[in-house]
Amino acid sequence: MDYSFFQHYWWLLVSLLGALLVFLLFVQGGQTFIWPWQKDVTLQKMIINSSGRKWEFTLTTLVTFGGAFFASFPLFYSTSFGGAYWVWMLILFCFVIQAVSYEYQSKHGNVWGKKTFHTFLVLNGILAPVLLGAAVSTLFTGGNFLVDKSVIYNFTQAAGPISAWQPYHGIQLHGLEAVLNPWNLVLGIAVLFLARTTALLYFINNIDDEALQTKAKKALRPNALIFVVFFVAYVAFLVTTTGYTEDPTTGVISLENYKYLHNFLAMPIVLIIFLIGVVLVLAGIALTLFKPAFRKGIWVEGVGVVLSVLGLLLVAGWNNTAYYPSLFDMQSSLTLRNSSSSPYTLQAMSIVSLLIPFVLAYIFYAWRSIDKKKMTRKEIEDNHHTY
Repeated sequence: MDYSFFQHYWWLLVSLLGALLVFLLFVQGGQTFIWPWQKDVTLQKMIINSSGRKWEFTLTTLVTFGGAFFASFPLFYSTSFGGAYWVWMLILFCFVIQAVSYEYQSKHGNVWGKKTFHTFLVLNGILAPVLLGAAVSTLFTGGNFLVDKSVIYNFTQAAGPISAWQPYHGIQLHGLEAVLNPWNLVLGIAVLFLARTTALLYFINNIDDEALQTKAKKALRPNALIFVVFFVAYVAFLVTTTGYTEDPTTGVISLENYKYLHNFLAMPIVLIIFLIGVVLVLAGIALTLFKPAFRKGIWVEGVGVVLSVLGLLLVAGWNNTAYYPSLFDMQSSLTLRNSSSSPYTLQAMSIVSLLIPFVLAYIFYAWRSIDKKKMTRKEIEDNHHTY
């Protein structure tokens, strides 16, 4: 197990965390139904509590995702989180108002009223998936940064930051230009409607209520259709676009037509993982729509979401690919080789990563305990310890 193995291993772990995060965004997707379903107060309260019992999972996964990136690929962390900080600050702000809203909307002395906090939850539900999708898309479309390699290789003598964000058409936007790229927005919108689709499947599985089942299945078809259209459009763009490839011998980065298509073909296992994921996502939706008694679509579709996103993220970094292209200076683009931690750090963290199955087992246990009993109107109306 050489240095390259650990670099690829940690990209796999980071990609897996990113895939789990996209699945857990169903919490945000569920919050976007607070306004459309507000006429039925009890139903609205059920979806708030159904989503609210899982919001910590999403936030914890986001923090772990960022922490894993920092530990394994610190140059990406300093470049993106340090240079494109406005987009990441907006994402963080979205999650802060979410936490505050869940905890304080029903507190005594709430002078702002529940509707204010419901508005915050809806904003989080819309903005967080779109911004996260746009941020992840920059792994393919790139960012406007410059890496000063003299600082990297001679940091004891050189002064100044390792990486610096460059102005966008003369204006320093620090990452907000990501939402000006239409393809970044396409992925952001796809993630939003995927989150809404997954949320509907989760409600169908988690809430035992006839009115909810009717509304959720009615809303499932248009939300799933919009997701499929935007997702297919983004994948079509991805497999036909030009990517940045690294020469493994010299480290020189150059353009390669159809780079991500070549990555899929060069890594058939990754392609199979991606295709199985896509099939499972469609199967989970179709089974729920066309089998009236089927209520476990969340698990079929959820596994598919994780596998398909995992496949996309793997082709972004594996096979000598620049996983964060620089639009300002091609040779500043980040790859697994030029942006990772030291061999000792990656090896030491890899030993710690062996504890991950135990953490996942605990999450599974906690999730099952929370959802052991389906939510009902009676539970919400009789229980005063609700959001």
